[in-house]
Amino acid sequence: MDALANYRILVANVDALCERIAAVYGDHIKCAPGCDACCRHLTLFPVEAYALAKAVDGLAEPLRTELRAKAATLTPEAPCPLLRESTCLLYGARPLICRTHGFPILLETANGTREDHCPHNFQSLASLPGNAVIQLERLNEALAAVNSLFLQNIPALPAGNGDRLTIARTILLTPLSDD
Repeated sequence: MDALANYRILVANVDALCERIAAVYGDHIKCAPGCDACCRHLTLFPVEAYALAKAVDGLAEPLRTELRAKAATLTPEAPCPLLRESTCLLYGARPLICRTHGFPILLETANGTREDHCPHNFQSLASLPGNAVIQLERLNEALAAVNSLFLQNIPALPAGNGDRLTIARTILLTPLSDD
């Protein structure tokens, strides 16, 4: 059984949505390699932590050791421990929040909904159509559902009871046994 099958489907759908937005609005997106100000030390649902830990397991040993040493010394305010020279070492395995960061998202707040995006992006546009905005609440609901299924189907979660984990804690979980 592939414990990450549902998560991989969700990631593929989010990537496809971001690719569609970038295909139309790519000239207005300034995010690029080396742009890492938004790359913070985040917390992840267990399903994302497990997927990221599996990706860490796939790295060459010297890099795994380097990441573990770095992760062991970080504070929650620190930049993401996966950054090296302003580049993500596991870009292909990055969590959903990292995949969508910079893109226009629709946030639900106490005062209603509002659109948000990286202040460097979409500067010359007065507004964006609805199909160019990621509905964060729907994405979070989908991720929560995928996480719930994951927690029901994984025999033993290395992190314990299903709480969110920091990226640093996730790195320190490795190595994982095969699922």
